[in-house]
Amino acid sequence: MFSATNLHLWRGDLHVLRGLSFSVTAGYCLQVTGINGAGKSTLLRALCGLLPLEEGVVNWRGNDTSRDRHAFHAELAWLGHGTALKGDLSAAENLRYSAGLRRTLSAAEIGHALASVGFAAGDQRLARQMSAGQQRRVALARVLLLECALWILDEPTANLDSHGQAVFGQLLHAHLQRGGLAIVATHQALAIPGERLQELELT
Repeated sequence: MFSATNLHLWRGDLHVLRGLSFSVTAGYCLQVTGINGAGKSTLLRALCGLLPLEEGVVNWRGNDTSRDRHAFHAELAWLGHGTALKGDLSAAENLRYSAGLRRTLSAAEIGHALASVGFAAGDQRLARQMSAGQQRRVALARVLLLECALWILDEPTANLDSHGQAVFGQLLHAHLQRGGLAIVATHQALAIPGERLQELELT
């Protein structure tokens, strides 16, 4: 289970998170929605430990994540607004070095992950030569390769075409079926069965 209790966070003089609490269990996705500026990205970054909370507790598997960040991050796949790709590396090279920081990867595993997100495994273009949607697909392949139980994703379908959005829905559904858990901020409806979806709207 992932849970947040009484979260408070200020951004300058703005009280962004005001006593927010929720919980999500394995096999479910929490979709975080809200208007621009409502605090969706701030919430996700705080849940990951990238922003300090003024008050409140975030728990993963019953443990306060602030007490052992390393153990928590070892089970976390985080994808923010940016793709975090190196512009002068190809898709496969980016994945070999970024996901490879967590686990040893074979060329076959990298190729399979790229194929899973609809990216040609043999494509040798550098990241800076790719479209924004193609870069997003490579970043999603990294999420797959990390093999983490918990996904926290900020606008993961940004810049994806309709096919890419459908592919993401399939990958997310498969992750939940395997007993994974996801927290996703998005303005778009997620293409997963409603019984696996929880919603949190920030105002």
